[in-house]
Amino acid sequence: MMLLAMRRDDTDLDPEDATPPPSLRVRTVWISDLHLGTPGCQAQALLSFLREVECETLFLVGDIIDGWQLRRQWYWPQAHNDVIQKLLRKARKGTRVILIPGNHDEFARKYLGHNFGGVDVLEDHIHETADGRKLWVTHGDLFDGVIQCAKWLAYLGDYLYETILRWNHHLNSWRARLGLPYWSLSRYLKLKVKRAVSYVSDFESAVAREARTRGVHGVVCGHIHHAEMRTIDGILYCNDGDWVESLTALVEHADGRLEIIDWSQRTAAVPAKFAEPALVT
Repeated sequence: MMLLAMRRDDTDLDPEDATPPPSLRVRTVWISDLHLGTPGCQAQALLSFLREVECETLFLVGDIIDGWQLRRQWYWPQAHNDVIQKLLRKARKGTRVILIPGNHDEFARKYLGHNFGGVDVLEDHIHETADGRKLWVTHGDLFDGVIQCAKWLAYLGDYLYETILRWNHHLNSWRARLGLPYWSLSRYLKLKVKRAVSYVSDFESAVAREARTRGVHGVVCGHIHHAEMRTIDGILYCNDGDWVESLTALVEHADGRLEIIDWSQRTAAVPAKFAEPALVT
């Protein structure tokens, strides 16, 4: 599996053993849509988050490695390898790491039920919070009509999204010269274009309906690159966002309280050099 193919020897000395202890201690962390293998993955920001957070369970909620783009063109800088090493290091040091594949890393669905380097590969999972709520964890692509019924259209959207983010890269290079923080054009369009807003709303409702049929209190997903936490017809809907546009994660505190962490706000600004093209869900 690709995660293991990119790991170093476990007997190597850990260069991070001497680093300061994590500043964010929580019970559970959910992250998704890293899109490792694309220039748009903001790997340095992700590494800073992973170094600062300590948890009992870490969910990788799909689209961790972007097989779609890697098949088109190989892209794998050291920072992306460092993310893989950090995830494996957490598993080695006692964090339970669960990978739930998405559509971009669907190759991992061949290994459901297996454990690689301490990482459990599961189709989905029911997580029980400290306060007793049951949350269904799934990537969410199975509730995307475009992915399920017209995959060619998903590939086309993938290409168009990449083009938008290439424009976004040039825009943010200009903003950086003016001392302005990173700004996502694709995220802006997603929130402002009527059809995009409708797509997001339909997706959220579909996932919440399925969670209801499963008899759980809520659902945690990714896929649409839009962090959100709200109640839909009595079901708690949580989307942990992404590490291409929004730099967000969902965390569970020791008392069961859930919170979306916006890492771009905590770090003030994301350098424009990391805001390069990625892929659409």
